[in-house]
Amino acid sequence: MTDAGDPNRWGLANTALRTAADRFGDLVAAAPSPNVMATADWTVADTVAHVVSIAVLYVSRLQGTEVVIRVPGLEDMLAVTNVDTVADVNSHVLAHFTERDPGVLLSQLNTAVDTLLATTADPRSTVSWLGNSRVTVGGLFAHLTNELLVHGWDIARALRRPWPMPDAHAALYWDLFMYDMLRDSYGVLLNTELPMPRHPVSVQFRSRYTPTTTLTLGDRRVWIAPPDGPFDARVTFRPARFNLMMFGRISIAQAVLRRDVVVGGPRPWRLPAFLRVVHMPNGRLAPPPARRRA
Repeated sequence: MTDAGDPNRWGLANTALRTAADRFGDLVAAAPSPNVMATADWTVADTVAHVVSIAVLYVSRLQGTEVVIRVPGLEDMLAVTNVDTVADVNSHVLAHFTERDPGVLLSQLNTAVDTLLATTADPRSTVSWLGNSRVTVGGLFAHLTNELLVHGWDIARALRRPWPMPDAHAALYWDLFMYDMLRDSYGVLLNTELPMPRHPVSVQFRSRYTPTTTLTLGDRRVWIAPPDGPFDARVTFRPARFNLMMFGRISIAQAVLRRDVVVGGPRPWRLPAFLRVVHMPNGRLAPPPARRRA
């Protein structure tokens, strides 16, 4: 088990967030126009606004203050969000957070990141996250780093610029964010309305950058299984590419053919039933505010 308060991991989480934020800012500044489409639905400016909204939310969580972006009903909406309704939250936030000037947005992002990095909070302490889940301070850093890396990938692809994603930094999403959240509480993030497998399914996740971890799905919940217990499928992954796959940026076929993800184990055919329920928000992004459809 990795400790979010371990000086080495906490130091890496700080470095990863600072590096990703700086690179993201440089990339956005290089865009010829904030109206360049970064995805099918979002411009570069929309994408930056989305990342800023997350960063300022995390500042409010650490400081115990209200979110500076005024979004009606935000806290109530966040409390009942599951993995398949995140796009609805994104759409709601962007409809009310209307700032799209890149200079203003990057200034807000840098201020938020500086504030986060200056925190004296115990990295093992937890705060409320989506769906009333509990995430460590280290997990917040890891999640925001992943947002910067994945959305930076969107912008870089649109601008046809390189966007290296360090595996050690991408791995923090699993190590400090996902696994630690499952050890504490994931609230209502699991969409229990989805078809569940008839029998429990255990999947072992392996990477040179993360502790080997087995997750079990059964009885409409998911938990971390004993490290020496049996498993059905094994997923060996390269974190950066695996994250892009899990967030719908590259296909499963692309990841497997390049051996960024290798599937094995005694019953690998049970993996799809697991991933049907235990998945990240899909590649579908929130549509832009109505004013952009005019």
